[in-house]
Order: sequence, then structure tokens, then C-alpha cells
Amino acid sequence: MGRQLRGIRGRDAVKAFVKAGGIRRGGKGDHVNIKMPNGLIITIPQSGEVRIGLLKDALRKAGITEERFVELL
Repeated sequence: MGRQLRGIRGRDAVKAFVKAGGIRRGGKGDHVNIKMPNGLIITIPQSGEVRIGLLKDALRKAGITEERFVELL
């Protein structure tokens, strides 16, 4: 399943987390903070591709499965 998470751009990841119910907040530099419905805040860099480890950690914090995330993209 991890293969589908490769090559995802930061902008697309932020949009998917917002679709999942997150609220977009400001961040430092090109990073965006997203407050998820469970109260946890995840930080995603908007420029370039998101590294798979960072993305998996963000999904775990947000309580979203990889399959659901791919659907939201």
C-alpha cells in the first residue's frame, strides 16, 4: 500500500487532509498546520513531494487509513 503514497505533492496532501475534516492554519515558511477533528495538529510542507515517513506519521496522527487518504486525493 505504501507505493500509492509515493510522489504525493504537499499541496495535494493538504487538500486531502482538509477534505477529511481538518482546518487549515498558518505555519512557518512553506509549512501548513492542519488541526484535525481529533484535536491533533499535523504539519505538512506545501512545496515539493511529501516524504513517505512524514505522510504515514501524519495519517496515523489524523486517524486516517492509507486507503481513505488515497480516495481523498
